[in-house]
Amino acid sequence: MAVAAVTTKRKRTTARPTKTQPTTNAKLIKQPLPAGLPREWYETHNRRLKAMRLAIALLDTGIYHPANASNRRIRTAAERIGIHPPSETTCRMVRSLIHYAD
Repeated sequence: MAVAAVTTKRKRTTARPTKTQPTTNAKLIKQPLPAGLPREWYETHNRRLKAMRLAIALLDTGIYHPANASNRRIRTAAERIGIHPPSETTCRMVRSLIHYAD
């Protein structure tokens, strides 16, 4: 019976930061995109990043429903945060991201 008491270990209550889990004051390390993929993959990837930035900006301003996110409002948010005006496709992506945040 004494063996069980010796072999039990105490669990950690806080997780140590790993490469995928940075600390709050650490900078994120940018890694290059994988090479050799079709051009459409890179365009879609960058479009998704842009849509995510715009959706976050709109949610921060209080727009929580896709019906309130018109193309004009999305393009105004893009101008405010300093990125190029999004295309029609990117605006649709932004609305779908806001829909999932609902």
